[in-house]
Amino acid sequence: MKQQVMEFEKPVIELRGKIDELKRLTSESEMDLTNEIETLEQRLANLEQDVYEHLKPWDRVQMARHADRPTTQDYIDALFTDFIELHGDRQYGDDAAIVGGIARYKGTPVTVIGHQRGKDTKENIRRNFGMPHPEGYRKALRLMYQADKFGRPIICFIDTKGAYPGRAAEERGQSEAIARNLKEMAGLRVPIICIVIGEGGSGGALALGVGDRIHMLENSTYSVISPEGAAALLWKDSGQAQRAAETMKITSYDLKQLGVVDEVIKEVRGGAHRNILEQATYIDEVLEKSMGELTSLHEEELLDARWEKYSKIGDYSEIPL
Repeated sequence: MKQQVMEFEKPVIELRGKIDELKRLTSESEMDLTNEIETLEQRLANLEQDVYEHLKPWDRVQMARHADRPTTQDYIDALFTDFIELHGDRQYGDDAAIVGGIARYKGTPVTVIGHQRGKDTKENIRRNFGMPHPEGYRKALRLMYQADKFGRPIICFIDTKGAYPGRAAEERGQSEAIARNLKEMAGLRVPIICIVIGEGGSGGALALGVGDRIHMLENSTYSVISPEGAAALLWKDSGQAQRAAETMKITSYDLKQLGVVDEVIKEVRGGAHRNILEQATYIDEVLEKSMGELTSLHEEELLDARWEKYSKIGDYSEIPL
């Protein structure tokens, strides 16, 4: 399968190709190109550092949308044991764009919920490209109620362009389902940890995003609207998406500075898709720390801290009358 190459990393890919070609020539002939290969490998290391450590907001948007970016299911497989997926909202049906169930994290029973994209065209169609219908959010809420009843911490993985905006979703109460999740998550009596692993788009992301800790992978995004949508509204031209991304403050570092995000989780150089297991270890470090901090709190302390957290987000000033 041909790997997706983003515009900003083309020089890196081209240099890797030259190194591979020299290695092939060395193995197939009597030519000794060791010195040339070592020189190019050093140049590659310097180039990777320059490219991947100085990404622009639009570059991070492209990284968050990468076709091979790890999904919720990938991280469930890497981080948890004894996962049992649960289905259905007990009202309408099951939505494959939301995956959730019970599992163990380092021996502790937890509830895991997340948006789920597909790995190929067929799976993307089945999972609606990770854009949930109302029954997906109601399934998530049902699992959260269950976690609250049995005292299980909740871990949410956020990765969606947004909730599905189609007519059928609106007929079944899309906005009500999202709003109810926001309201109910605010009052759950168990720890909630949310991790943005790809795109965090609009209310479709926020419906799984009311947590005691909100973390973001380094190259993920979190915003009220996509750069294309913002450009269409502001300048009547979706082609201005790159310009919009520069001004929207949607990257992990922007949101950390604004106080929306608690911690930025570093990524494997070149993006999380380069090494899923290594990326999972970076998530594991932050997840374990957050679990330790939150599970030590009493119920009232947890709820008070949650209220305090959200009351501090945003700046405003009062104008004297």
